Amino acid sequence: MSQEPKTTFKRVMLKISGEALMGDQGFGLHPPTVQRIAEEVKSVHDMGVEICMVIGGGNIFRGLQGSAQGMERTTADYMGMLATVMNALGMQAALEGLGVYTRVISAIPMDQVCEPYIRRRAVRHLEKKRVCIFAAGTGNPYFTTDTASALRASEMACEAIFMGKQVDGIYDSDPKTNPEAKRFDRISYDEVLRQNLKVMDASAIALCRDNKMPLIVFSLDEPGGFKGILAGEGTYTTVHA
Repeated sequence: MSQEPKTTFKRVMLKISGEALMGDQGFGLHPPTVQRIAEEVKSVHDMGVEICMVIGGGNIFRGLQGSAQGMERTTADYMGMLATVMNALGMQAALEGLGVYTRVISAIPMDQVCEPYIRRRAVRHLEKKRVCIFAAGTGNPYFTTDTASALRASEMACEAIFMGKQVDGIYDSDPKTNPEAKRFDRISYDEVLRQNLKVMDASAIALCRDNKMPLIVFSLDEPGGFKGILAGEGTYTTVHA
């Protein structure tokens, strides 16, 4: 019997974009992609790690884009929050299909489909080894799911935020268009803000920095990447306070 890799992390936040769920489609959920990500989450859950998740809604509706096209910003942001609930329910279905007990916890009450956000109840779910997916952002317009992940990670006493991207870390320019782009192994939050590196929005970066929350940026497209990085392997960038 092969042993599961050891990890020093006990509780983590996984932040992924809504676009990560649409695979090679241009819109919506791609079930095989959702299933693959759910299997990644299960592999980490099987290591004994307590997992929080925040999923964006950009594969269905992005509030900023709606606002840019003339929609009233608050309404557009609420529509974006509802998109994150849809993604959370899709991920919950995939995880529970793998035998992982999961709770979707929404900042906007909608009792017929998910739980309202109550911090102590969410902590209890984690202690019972249930995956908690936090949906509807912070419940307020003008805040992104990046900020929601930083806020919930701090409230849940997570030890780090793992941000799954399409690249294996943070670069000084876009590695898809610049083959000479330099990848950082470690970088401070202040330097991220100073260089205007597009990792998270500025309010989320400031919240992580002020709460001394480590941020680990890795490639979600790498099979076994999430589990490997928790075991101290793979390629990634650590952002520190």
